[in-house]
Amino acid sequence: MATRVMKIGIISKKDYIKRTLAIAKGEYKPRKNEPKVWFESTKSMSQILSAENQELLRAIIENKPHSITELEEITNRKKSNLSRTLKTLEKYGIVELQKIKGKILPKVKATDFRVEFGLHYSSPAPR
Repeated sequence: MATRVMKIGIISKKDYIKRTLAIAKGEYKPRKNEPKVWFESTKSMSQILSAENQELLRAIIENKPHSITELEEITNRKKSNLSRTLKTLEKYGIVELQKIKGKILPKVKATDFRVEFGLHYSSPAPR
């Protein structure tokens, strides 16, 4: 599988709202190279990209399971736990859950992550 890098930004909720409003008003245009996925803190990011979730992503890449049930057998994780985790990872664009013939096939969309943050990073200057 080819490496797919996902850019992640860390931004406070207040600054995220401010940024979103500036974009909506046309006062700020995001650059192409800016993150598309944002977390409120490094702590919230580390919960999503935990070692356990990284193992899950590796298991999906290496085994190419054809269903959540197959992934359950591979990982020894309960189906309810897997479904919840996969839906969260899908929400952030890290995995895609494809429904094919009544089964859900997990596909990894991001294999590597680049994190950007800083004191002034979260409040980009208007153009």
